[in-house]
Amino acid sequence: MVELAGIGPGPFAAMLLGDLGADVVRVDRPGGQGLGIDPAHDVTNRNKRSVVLDLKAADGAARVLDLVARADVLVEGFRPGVAERLGVGPADCHARNPALVYGRMTGWGQDGPLAQRAGHDIAYLALTGTLGMIGGPDQPPPPPANLLGDYAGGSLYLVVGVLAALHHARATGTGQVVDAAIVDGAAHLSTMIHGMVAAGGWQDRRGANLLDGGCPYYGTYETADGRHMAVGALEPQFYAEFLRLMDLAEHADARRDPARWDDLRAAVTARFKSRTRDEWTAVFEGSDACVAPVLSLREAPGHPHLAARGTFTDAAGITQPAPAPRFSATPSAVPGGPALPDADRADVARDWDVPDLMKGLA
Repeated sequence: MVELAGIGPGPFAAMLLGDLGADVVRVDRPGGQGLGIDPAHDVTNRNKRSVVLDLKAADGAARVLDLVARADVLVEGFRPGVAERLGVGPADCHARNPALVYGRMTGWGQDGPLAQRAGHDIAYLALTGTLGMIGGPDQPPPPPANLLGDYAGGSLYLVVGVLAALHHARATGTGQVVDAAIVDGAAHLSTMIHGMVAAGGWQDRRGANLLDGGCPYYGTYETADGRHMAVGALEPQFYAEFLRLMDLAEHADARRDPARWDDLRAAVTARFKSRTRDEWTAVFEGSDACVAPVLSLREAPGHPHLAARGTFTDAAGITQPAPAPRFSATPSAVPGGPALPDADRADVARDWDVPDLMKGLA
């Protein structure tokens, strides 16, 4: 597959496809475009190979189309119309390869009043209602990093669409365009909540519901050392185990009585503040209370469960999440460090049988 270099959800989607076994050729721009860090540390470019091509040069589009002719998939994240102006839009690519799956990654989508507007993860979430669900009732909604919009609502939906379209292309010989918009994906993620709102089971405000921090037995609590524990004791048997280990049996009847939730929250808050995070972790070890310590990014790889499963891996001196999901017959791996700009031009020219790729080196 061909990835036209960008930042954010497009590269992450291409990384995921590379993790799953795709031969990803990333077409980088002269001068680079990335996260503003050393490319050797940009692990979203793992399991890829890089060539640098100037799409604004006289032969830039032709070199990309040479690659497209041999690809199953192309992914780009330009604003609508930019790929067409550069000569590598869907019509140009399908003229060379009718079976190509052309994946388009944007925030607002390919059409609509905002399609040409700049934006970022937080703005896309804001309009879909998903950002407004997050956080306490008396505080502004907090930015959820860029995981919920860029990567969940964007990258993962693009990958699902690409794989579905690839299945269709292999069955029919006909490619198509996949329009993956973060606003669409983020809205789709809230499907269950919309159903609960319609049924009267979810209030359309923050911090008032079962899963948004309104419920005292589903949330996070500070410990004596300023760290935190996460509680998800929703079902009756888990709630009973939670109260037993917290020594709060007198609150057994509060689970289904929201009028008593403030008292329950105060009691749980005070109890968690009486010990450190690690002490509480030991208390809940081996239980079904659905309680876990809130770990930092650096702490997570060392957790015994994640270490045993190999959830994180070390490659090129960088600790990073291992490929997911897992397959019994075709296991994934991270063979080395991220692709460095133009480091793979000769190999790609040979392996993809595109000798003209070596002309006019950038």
